[in-house]
Amino acid sequence: MLVLTCPGQGAQKPGFLAPWLEDAAHRTLLEQLSDAAGVDLVRHGTESDAETIRDTAIAQPLIVAAGILTWNALTSDDDADESGGFAARIGGVAGHSVGEVTAAYCAGIFDAETAIRFVATRAELMAADAATVRTGMSAVLGGDQAEIEATLEGLDLTPANYNGGGQIVAAGLPERLDELASTPPARARVVPLQVAGAFHTPFMATARAALADQRNAFQTGDPVRTIWTNRDGSMVTSGAEFVDAMIEQVARPVRWDACMASFADAGVSGLVEVAPGGTLVGLSKRGLRGTPAVAITTPADLDTARELVAA
Repeated sequence: MLVLTCPGQGAQKPGFLAPWLEDAAHRTLLEQLSDAAGVDLVRHGTESDAETIRDTAIAQPLIVAAGILTWNALTSDDDADESGGFAARIGGVAGHSVGEVTAAYCAGIFDAETAIRFVATRAELMAADAATVRTGMSAVLGGDQAEIEATLEGLDLTPANYNGGGQIVAAGLPERLDELASTPPARARVVPLQVAGAFHTPFMATARAALADQRNAFQTGDPVRTIWTNRDGSMVTSGAEFVDAMIEQVARPVRWDACMASFADAGVSGLVEVAPGGTLVGLSKRGLRGTPAVAITTPADLDTARELVAA
């Protein structure tokens, strides 16, 4: 089982799309996605600084657009491949947080325009919630999960991401996160994250409700390949169910640990992470030890990914 994974917010870096736009077809597609999103993805992916692309309303469409470009590049020669091509060799897909929108595209649930409209709407609503109350997130590395959960509950913090490999992301008010950092759980360390809000927590309840109200604006199809959800790592066979789960995930914890457990149960033999890759491959080194993995960051990595899949 070969698994394609799609990273979430925080994976973006200044100028990370510049190498992709050396290809005229990629530039044309990104311009089309910019129009659909109402965001200048070309400029933000090539010129904008780190603080600018940290903005949720910019970061999320950028990340999904990068994944769309990657998937299209990986599958561009499929019609000429007698064995079925890259897509036929991918056994399943999954995304982390906003990466689920990318995964929905790769699985055939959304077309490119619908994916980018959905993520642009999601991002605007989450950014609005994040602006209402100042909140943040910190990674808790190491320690005992039960003890960490008890500590977070005592500080009125929420576990927003269960990333596996001994990593839980806490979210909530900055002063509570400071308390967590000053007195971390035993055998754990706390690393503040450069994000704009307490995503995947009750702080996003208004965004979740507003996105649910717009649900019918996004046409869906059923997945053409296996797709797992952040809800609990389960496989979803209905496109409508997957989109509903994505909407719920706006204010619920991301269970990437459960997704990786599902990959293992399915017999994962290799993992490819679309651009801007690196985060999920890093987590797989701890959560899926020994599994060959390739992170795609630039077009130069495409051949390495194809070689892994072909092998």
